[in-house]
Amino acid sequence: MNKISSLLRGLCAALCLAMVAIPLGAQPTQVSQPGRGFGPGYDAAHETTLNGTVQEVLTRHPLGSPAGTHLMVAGPQGMVDVHIGSFLTKDTREALHMGLPIQVVGAEQTLHGRQYLLARQIIFGGRTLTLRSPKGFLLLPASSRRASSRSRTAKALTNGGAR
Repeated sequence: MNKISSLLRGLCAALCLAMVAIPLGAQPTQVSQPGRGFGPGYDAAHETTLNGTVQEVLTRHPLGSPAGTHLMVAGPQGMVDVHIGSFLTKDTREALHMGLPIQVVGAEQTLHGRQYLLARQIIFGGRTLTLRSPKGFLLLPASSRRASSRSRTAKALTNGGAR
């Protein structure tokens, strides 16, 4: 009788250990895809150039679309939703308007069943703005980078220099 009770205690202990070690709702891990990051992926190998006219500037992105400003551009293939991001200077935001001829270099991306052109570069009114790195990461405008650098330098000087 002692042997059976020891055996049952051992089996119960093993069962309890197994329940703790293996989560009941275990799901297979998903394989991460390179280049996805926090937002839509950017496929530089399939960049395209779109020449068209701005039909609408959307500063509030529709639900489910990439965050940031969008341009609805009428081009040869019809209306294209162009994502230009959130890091625009005030001058740039004011310069983008309905009827503006524009050239966009970017890569197409499907998100939630909709097509977007993720703009890497836009050319309008004699200006060329680079919005993304060649790998698709959104960039701060040059004026913001300089201002940020100046504020860090000033802060270091007031705090006794770099440490």
